[in-house]
Amino acid sequence: MFNKVGIIGLGLIGGSLAKALKNRIHTQTIVAANRSEDVLMAAYNEGVIDQYATDVTDIFCGCDVVFICTPVDKIFSYAQKLTKYVSANCIVSDVGSTKGNIYDQMKSLGNKFLFIGGHPMTGSEKFRYNAAKEHLFENAYYIITPDDNVPQATIDEFEQAISNLGAIPIVVSPYQHDYIVASISHVPHIVASALCNSVKALDTEKKHMQLLAAGGFKDITRIASSSPDMWSSICFDNKKEIVNALDNLTNVIAGIKASILANDSTAVYNYFDNARLYRDEFSNVTPGSFVKRYEIVIDVLDKPGSIAIIAVLFSSNNINIKNMSIVNSREHECGVLQIAFDSEQQRQKSVTLLRDMNYEVHIKI
Repeated sequence: MFNKVGIIGLGLIGGSLAKALKNRIHTQTIVAANRSEDVLMAAYNEGVIDQYATDVTDIFCGCDVVFICTPVDKIFSYAQKLTKYVSANCIVSDVGSTKGNIYDQMKSLGNKFLFIGGHPMTGSEKFRYNAAKEHLFENAYYIITPDDNVPQATIDEFEQAISNLGAIPIVVSPYQHDYIVASISHVPHIVASALCNSVKALDTEKKHMQLLAAGGFKDITRIASSSPDMWSSICFDNKKEIVNALDNLTNVIAGIKASILANDSTAVYNYFDNARLYRDEFSNVTPGSFVKRYEIVIDVLDKPGSIAIIAVLFSSNNINIKNMSIVNSREHECGVLQIAFDSEQQRQKSVTLLRDMNYEVHIKI
């Protein structure tokens, strides 16, 4: 698909892209640029990259696609450097958490390359190359925001490459992307850091709060360990949407504070109950119209080994399970175990195998 791929920034995302491209798509040549040469040498010695430099140089000549995997405030400057070395048919993509501002900046470069913005919805609080892994993108949404001048055939080819990495590509406009992620990604990082800063300020001299902070606090603040360089950059790059989302959050917090002060038990109960109901729906959300899912529902007994038997059956028949979940709310469901596959062919094969073993199987439309 792509014979030569360039990567700028070999951290968690860039390193994982390199590993996935080399080991899953078997990209012939991968070149990389990174400020720290020790990281480049490590990737080269592992056979992940084939050539490297500490800045953008002529090693990027002839690339079919280049991924810029740097903090958002550095993306455009690296794109400018690339114009000296890539062709007008080269795809340049990024992995930044904001898209609108980058999209506007790229417009100023004219037709120097084909820009397809990207945002893999995956990662962790660890952000260096030593945390990179080739399966980082498996079953993760990968948002794609192509420029208007990119041919549909090129977008389709890029989408297919992202799918081959194991991710689920979803195409939206750059501005819609920024509106969405401000609330579900950017503000949560701000809130996690706010909780940490708040507890730090309130803690006792002997740091009892830090000592006694249990699973719930650690879970909700885990992402506060992320790169401060990256997140401070994101705050300014998506300022408008983040401020709007923070204003809404401020109103929500002010509302629950007022309810507590007023001893309004009904309002406080509804506050938590509405959040619980909305949160519980997350496990049932599927990509819907964005992504075609090939799903079945199986009626199985709740006993040890039930899932293992089905998993072994599929594995021995070379059927890959894309996703699996237990259906907890079964008022209008006809089974317990819901499974998604890569293709209609795999779904039909699974139905035949299961029915041959006398399982009750239903195809989800």
